[in-house]
Amino acid sequence: MQRRKFLKKSSLTTAGLISAPVLASCKTENKPEMAASAITPAIKPIAICTWNFMNATAKAWEVLNEGGNALDAVEQGVMIEEADVTNETVGKGGRPDRDGNVTLDACIMDKDGNCGSVVYLQNIAHPISVARKVMEETPHIILAGKGAEQFAYEQGFKKEDLFTESTRKQYEEWKKTSKYETTINIENHDTIGMLAIDEKGDIAGACTTSGMAYKVAGRVGDSPIIGAGLYVDNEVGGATATGVGEEVIRTVGSFLIVELMRQGKSPQEACEEGVKRIMKKNEGRKDFQIGFLAINKQGETGGYCVHPGFTYREYSEKGHENRQVESFYQD
Repeated sequence: MQRRKFLKKSSLTTAGLISAPVLASCKTENKPEMAASAITPAIKPIAICTWNFMNATAKAWEVLNEGGNALDAVEQGVMIEEADVTNETVGKGGRPDRDGNVTLDACIMDKDGNCGSVVYLQNIAHPISVARKVMEETPHIILAGKGAEQFAYEQGFKKEDLFTESTRKQYEEWKKTSKYETTINIENHDTIGMLAIDEKGDIAGACTTSGMAYKVAGRVGDSPIIGAGLYVDNEVGGATATGVGEEVIRTVGSFLIVELMRQGKSPQEACEEGVKRIMKKNEGRKDFQIGFLAINKQGETGGYCVHPGFTYREYSEKGHENRQVESFYQD
C-alpha cells in the first residue's frame, strides 16, 4: 500500500472532527507564508558529498543539470558508489561483520521531511533505493534485517552475493587474529553522505554505508538514523556525517548542525560546533574520526572533522572540485 493511500484511509475518520471555521482559519494563515516563498529567488543547483567520490557527484550533477529534482540526484549519485566493488565501505563489496555477513545501512530524506531507512540489510546491492521505497510505499520510516530484505524482494530488488574476491580474502585473513579496531580515514573512503539543491531550490539528502568492518553482528551506526547520519530541513539546509557513528548518534549530529544553521550560523561554523560538541565529551581522545558536511538554503557549504584527511566533493556551475576541510586536531 502506498504511503499516500494509507494516510488517506487513516485520516478519513478524523477529517469530520475538524470544523469548517478551523479549516478556513488554517488556510488564511498559510497565505502569507506561501506568498513569501513564492518570491524567494531560485537557488542554482549544487551537489556535494562526503569524501572524494567524484563519480557520485558527477552523476548527481547530471540529474540536476537536466532539470531533475534533488531527491533523484542524491539517490542516483550514491548508487554509483554502492555499485563500485572497489569501494569496500559501501554497497556491493563492502566489508562484512565478524560473522562474515555483509550488512548495509542507508537512509534518504526529501524536501518535505519524508524519509526512509533500512538497517542491517543483506543481499541487496542498493540499500538507498530500498530506503526510498520504504519512504514512498509504506507508512513506516525504518525497516530492519530480514524484514527489510523481504520488503526489497517484494519491491522487485534482486538477491546478490555482496562479497567480492577481495573482501572474502580480507575476511579470511582477519579471522586469524579477529582483532577489532577502528581505522581513521580508511583509504580516504568511508560512508557516502550526499546533499543536493535543485533548480527549484529544494534540498534532499542520502546516506549509505556497509558500516564498520568486522563489527559485532547487529551493529548499526549513525548512517541510517535520521537526525544522526543525515538530516534535511528545506527551510534551512541539510547535513550529513561520516566516521565513527556511535559518537555522531550521541549528539544527534546532523540535526544539531541544521539547527545551528537555523540559529544563524554558516554551514562551516555549524560543522565546527558539531565536532567540538563531540570532542568536549571525548576530551583527549584521538582514536576516531568524525567528519561533518553541510549546506544551507543559499547553497553555501562547509565541512569540519576531528583529524586531517576528510574531504568533500562539490559540483555546481562553478565547477567540480574536491575540498579539503580543517580539523580539530592538527596531526
